[in-house]
Amino acid sequence: MDPELDAFLPFIPKTDLSDPIAARKQLAELAAAAPKEVTAAAAPGTEGMEVEDRTVPAAPGVPGVPVRIYRPSPAHGAVVWLRGGGWIVGDLDTEHPTATRLAGASGAVVISVDYRRAPEHRFPAALDDVYAVLEWTAENASDLGVPPDRIAVGGHSAGAGLAAGAALRARDEQGPPIRFQLLNQPTLDDRQETWSQRNFTDTPWQDRDSLTAVWRHYLGDAPATPYAAPARAGDLSGLPPAYVSAAEFDPLRDEDIDYALRLLQAGVTVELHQWPGTFHGSHAILSADVSQRQIAELGAVLRRALAGEGD
Repeated sequence: MDPELDAFLPFIPKTDLSDPIAARKQLAELAAAAPKEVTAAAAPGTEGMEVEDRTVPAAPGVPGVPVRIYRPSPAHGAVVWLRGGGWIVGDLDTEHPTATRLAGASGAVVISVDYRRAPEHRFPAALDDVYAVLEWTAENASDLGVPPDRIAVGGHSAGAGLAAGAALRARDEQGPPIRFQLLNQPTLDDRQETWSQRNFTDTPWQDRDSLTAVWRHYLGDAPATPYAAPARAGDLSGLPPAYVSAAEFDPLRDEDIDYALRLLQAGVTVELHQWPGTFHGSHAILSADVSQRQIAELGAVLRRALAGEGD
C-alpha cells in the first residue's frame, strides 16, 4: 500500500452496501461530518465556468433526467460524466467536487448525470438515462458550445461501467458518435471470476462481498447482458478509443486490465494505467501524492482526447 494512503486506512469506515438506504445515509453523514478545511479542499471553486442544472427529456413515460452542466471557457469538447457509488448511492451534489475538478483540468464541458438508482430502478434504467443524455448532448452540441464530434463518455467505478455500456449501445444502434471513453476503475463483470475478485475479500472501501451486493441490487434476478456487464461483450471492435485505469488493491483490477487488453486486441486504441499501491476510490484522499497524480491524469487525458488539431 502507498504509505500516504496506508495512514488513512484506520479511519475508513466499512460500508454495508447490502442495505442501500443505510449506505446513502452513511454517505450523507460522512459528508456532513467532514471538517470545513477538508470540505473546502474537496470542493474546488467554479470560477471561470458556468454551472447550470437542467432536466434532459427521457423516453415517453419516464421522468426527465437531472443533469448538472459545467461549462469552462473556452471548451474543447464535452463529456457525459457518470458518478460511482455501485449504482445505489450518490447524486449531483456528492459528485460536484469531482465534476468541477474534471471540467477545470480538462477544459471540457462536463455533463454530470443523476441517473436513476438501484434497487428502486434496476438495469436498464440507469443506462437508459445515460443514453438519453448522450443523445441530448449530441443534438445540443452547438448550444453547449462544442463540436458534435468531440463528445466523450466517462465515469468512475459503476459510472465507468455505464460509460462502457453506453459506448457499446451507441455502436450497436448507430447512435451518437463517441470520441472517447474515460473509464476510471470501471465495474464491468458480474461474474466475479478473476484472481483479484476471488482474492481481495477485505480491501478498503470495496471488496468482493460489497460488489456481490451491488450487482444483486442492480440486476435483481435478471441475467446480465453486455450493456449491463460490458466484459460479457463478445465483440469489442469499432468502439471509441479508451483510457482505462485500475487500482492495485481493488477487486475490479483484473477485469479492468482484461477489458483494456481485449479492446486492444479488437483494434481499439487504449491507454491503460495500473496505479501501484492504490485501492478502489483512494484518489478521494486528496492529500496523497498518488491521488493528485491520478486526478491530474484524468483531466490531461480527456483534454488530449477532445482537442482537435491546432488546439
